[in-house]
Amino acid sequence: MHARTAVPAELLRIASRQAGLVTTAQAGAAGLSRGAVRGLVNRGEWRRAAMNVYEVRSSAVTSLDDRRRRAALLGLLAFGADAVAVGACALVLHGVEGLPHRLTPQVALDEASRRRHRDGVRLRQFDDGMRTTTIDGFRVVTLDRALAQAVPELPRSHGLAVLDAVQRRRLLTPDELARAHDLARGRRGIATRHDLWELSDGRAESPLESFARLECIEEEVPPDALQLPVCDETGAVVARGDMGWRRRGGRWLVAELDGREHHDTPVAVFADSRRQNLLTGSGTVDLLRFTARDLGRVAATVRRHLAV
Repeated sequence: MHARTAVPAELLRIASRQAGLVTTAQAGAAGLSRGAVRGLVNRGEWRRAAMNVYEVRSSAVTSLDDRRRRAALLGLLAFGADAVAVGACALVLHGVEGLPHRLTPQVALDEASRRRHRDGVRLRQFDDGMRTTTIDGFRVVTLDRALAQAVPELPRSHGLAVLDAVQRRRLLTPDELARAHDLARGRRGIATRHDLWELSDGRAESPLESFARLECIEEEVPPDALQLPVCDETGAVVARGDMGWRRRGGRWLVAELDGREHHDTPVAVFADSRRQNLLTGSGTVDLLRFTARDLGRVAATVRRHLAV
């Protein structure tokens, strides 16, 4: 029986930085032979993720953000130093929220037209005038170009969510966002996405708020206010509602959107409870609370309550 191969600590650190992935070259540089790598795969400690790329099971990712990052890095590691992260994968590396849970790894290469997709990685040709930057040692298309590539291909709800996130975090100026829109013109899918640039709003504090707002807009019950300030009897602002609709008599119907990843810790639960009490205690608000499971029913619920 062969002795078990100890994975060098430095290689494990590399895997932790790369969402659980390492390349054959990195393994070799750390002192592992190809035979040692095969042994790790045969024992189930490593798993082949792509040609010359392996997933280290002990460093396997679990969070949704890490899974998205893994998809973004897989293509870069599989195609080497000439590869550039593009589209939604580039948005991941730029730290933009609002992307789908599952992403197809995709990279651009100068000679992509002469290469084939492999191992689930999508290859794209370099766009004319495409500029790149470096993030964590990887080549990534600039954020304006990444938006232009990704928004036409994403579901509308996610397209709005990433535009909201870019505005919220002020990652681009208004002129740079307009440039991203110009760069997107003529791309497949953009015909049904132009309005997302106009609808995007940095006051949305989470992707769930973006999803729910777009649902209400498309179902013709758009909110009258975002982050509605709610005051007590002295006129002091005691809380803000995610979305608000005016009602007769000066009252407001307020929708609170609770994303699980932001609201499931004891501290967050306490803060949510206190905020809800402040909203309802103002005497001017009728409160609705929604989670991700309510998407698809938010607009109908709002319409029903506005009709009362």
